[in-house]
Amino acid sequence: MIGRLAKAMKLAPEGAKLSFAILLAGIVALGFRFPVAGGIAIALGLAVASFFRDPERFPARTAGVVISGADGRVTDICESRIPGEESARYHRVSVFMSPLNVHVNRAPVGGEVVTVEHTPGEFRAAYHDHSSQHNERNLIVIRDDAGRRHGMMQVAGYLARRIVCRVRAHDRIEPGQRIGLIMFGSRVDHFVPPEYRVTVTIGERVRAGETVIGEIQE
Repeated sequence: MIGRLAKAMKLAPEGAKLSFAILLAGIVALGFRFPVAGGIAIALGLAVASFFRDPERFPARTAGVVISGADGRVTDICESRIPGEESARYHRVSVFMSPLNVHVNRAPVGGEVVTVEHTPGEFRAAYHDHSSQHNERNLIVIRDDAGRRHGMMQVAGYLARRIVCRVRAHDRIEPGQRIGLIMFGSRVDHFVPPEYRVTVTIGERVRAGETVIGEIQE
């Protein structure tokens, strides 16, 4: 029942139970004539529900492009390798998600999931560049239909204490498909193959499942 209600309200299922429980506690408090406690609980429940909102997204195009896997602001663009791989250098595009952003992550490209690797770590501020080396993180490597490898790393932030990943190795995924989320302020690093040119700039706002961050160079 909660799952159907969460879907109807466009909430990520991972947060629906928590937000509904807090709202219920607030309603009970109001029923027992504790208006301050009830009001605070209801406000908190609505805030939690807002954090876990999960709107529909429809990419305008998917062929020859890489779509942002996260909502937020582009904080860094550089050349890097996919962690743990001695492969060609990639364009790394980092997107920082504040607590106000939608935190559901989406697949940047379609293809087969090659690797899902979780690494325990610290919980430093996610907007710092070194957070991708020290923080709790989850690496997803995808092979597209042309055989190119794409990387996407979910990085926990200062407030985040849980990374949710909904895909496993050998899963087949579509561009823009929901593949997980990160709790509260966090970051996603995209590793875009060198055949692509980056189409966003530092400071630009992007939307998961919609904004094109890279396209094949003609």
